[in-house]
Amino acid sequence: MLDPSKSVRVLVLVCTYNEQKNLPALVEEIFAVAPNAHIFVVDDGSPDGTGDWAAEESTHRPNLNVLQRGAKLGLGTAIKAGLLYAIENEYDFVINLDADFSHDPACIPKILEAAINRQASLVIGSRYVAGGGFRNCSWRRHLVSRIANLYARGIVGWNVRDCSSAYRCYKVNELRKLDFSKIECVGYGFLEEILWAILRTGGSVIESPIIYTERELGESKISLKEAIGTLKVLHRLALKRFTHSP
Repeated sequence: MLDPSKSVRVLVLVCTYNEQKNLPALVEEIFAVAPNAHIFVVDDGSPDGTGDWAAEESTHRPNLNVLQRGAKLGLGTAIKAGLLYAIENEYDFVINLDADFSHDPACIPKILEAAINRQASLVIGSRYVAGGGFRNCSWRRHLVSRIANLYARGIVGWNVRDCSSAYRCYKVNELRKLDFSKIECVGYGFLEEILWAILRTGGSVIESPIIYTERELGESKISLKEAIGTLKVLHRLALKRFTHSP
């Protein structure tokens, strides 16, 4: 299997909360497709022991590191912590994917190859381009995703078809251009806000098809509150667009 991570320093970011049923198998699959990558787990005080398992596992896996934050502080702040870790430790690329196997780790080499060969600032694993889609997903998941993306294209004015996908590969040198202190959202809306920041700094964004699969183990973290929060972020970004605010 192609492993572009042999020639570049790659960090795979996994943010967790109560993913003990999924994380051990996910770590194995990530290393199977990208054996030279490093994994960084950011755990928000999982009551089920996810962070403790990761910390113990890291004692005999030199390519696995863990940040245990001790409390549930929000997905956006967890991703931000991982991106800043990638900058501070001079990785070339950081790939973020969900811990519940909704994002197939087998796509990591394809997404990374797209980032390298097309020199993109950001590659999004997209459900809304040719070859992408959903498998076994609830109507709620479909609805929230479609509304967010229609709003982003129609009101915020983006050409990106899947602005809400968390399966992403960021070029670390492009992340260095961002002012993370101005990225305000602590929840799922962080994904739209950092996409906005990358586009505003002249970054290039491409999409690579993925099939999003509903989790089989554990409980979904998506909620009506998070969905509303994401729409509020998009509304705020739309206002910036029309008022030309920074």
